[in-house]
Amino acid sequence: MASDLPLTKENILDAAEQVLRRYGPDKTSVVDVARVLKVSHGTIYRHYPSKAALREAVTERWLHTLSDPLEAIARQTGGSELQRLRHWYDTLIQSKRRYAVEDAEMFAMYAAVSAKPIPIITEHIRAMNEQIASIIRRGMDSGEMAAGDPVTTARALFNATSYFHHPAHAAEWENGEIDRCFDEVWTLLCRGLQASS
Repeated sequence: MASDLPLTKENILDAAEQVLRRYGPDKTSVVDVARVLKVSHGTIYRHYPSKAALREAVTERWLHTLSDPLEAIARQTGGSELQRLRHWYDTLIQSKRRYAVEDAEMFAMYAAVSAKPIPIITEHIRAMNEQIASIIRRGMDSGEMAAGDPVTTARALFNATSYFHHPAHAAEWENGEIDRCFDEVWTLLCRGLQASS
């Protein structure tokens, strides 16, 4: 990137992702990012006040690659809401497993950031819970799911399935039994969700 181009937050985030993928989150510094952009590290600090703030901004942007497809599923209508909810979870789980392997450096940064209760992670979880709640709400309205509070139910589901999607458990996702384990949990959860006939 030429140093005479105007420096934007997007330019900085692009460079930060590039450097993070090359060196990993632990070895990446603001100086490395500045070097790619051919600017001083002080210039980066004018946009992001600390290395932590830069990492959080990169993580927030990266999280959209995960949450945008889930939002599209949650907005769909027609058909079974239980099947849509299962599709939502399958997409979440498969995406995280894929990123853990194919984009290991970015996933490691996400895992490190998500270990702390910071606003971007809190907001990410809130948005995912709202997606789940919107599916459940439609299922309750149609009579496919038992009546209740969709927000509370969504939060309980998200927490009950965290073993399968929280980055703290990524090493355990390589277990050959993981899909069968999720199916067992899902069967149990569905019994609680379905409206009695």
